[in-house]
Amino acid sequence: MKIKICGLTRPEDITCVNRLQPDYIGFVFWPKSRRFLDRAQAARLKALLSPTIQAVGVFVDTQVEEVERLLADGIIDLAQLHGEESEEDIRYLQTVTGRPVIKAVKVRSQNDVKAWLDSAADYLLFDSGMGSGRTFDWSLLAGVDRPYFLAGGLGPENLEQVLAHGGPYGVDLSSSLETDGRKDPEKIRRVMELVCG
Repeated sequence: MKIKICGLTRPEDITCVNRLQPDYIGFVFWPKSRRFLDRAQAARLKALLSPTIQAVGVFVDTQVEEVERLLADGIIDLAQLHGEESEEDIRYLQTVTGRPVIKAVKVRSQNDVKAWLDSAADYLLFDSGMGSGRTFDWSLLAGVDRPYFLAGGLGPENLEQVLAHGGPYGVDLSSSLETDGRKDPEKIRRVMELVCG
């Protein structure tokens, strides 16, 4: 199972993930987030990131041209779309950049899941909301037969349940890996140990 650690904001965060080697990390480009980064900040952090770790840009209704530029300039390796982006937006980004796109889906019912199963996105990400830190009813994902990330309230205390659940391609963690609003290297280490052994 792949691990994505989202919301990195400091060089110390990069030093930590370079040592522990999750598969993906996330830079948040949504101005309303307390983890928001601008282009220059993200570029500085990406320059420090191990090339073995892929950087995902997290967006909410950002102009696709802006996302395209960040992908084309190598500041991010994948785009994760959390807003009202359309299938046309997803296909456009895939075509012009050749990079994968993750479409985030807010799950309240099975209809929310079904509505996106045929999406052109390379991966779906199922969440209870945008960085809500809450889980949702994972049984709503029964029968999903395409690669997806599971997000929302995941941490050391419930990851074993996810591993037993056996469904996701990857897990996306953020707030559960923080202490006083900062990424905590010990919490990240525990999660890496749990998932990777």
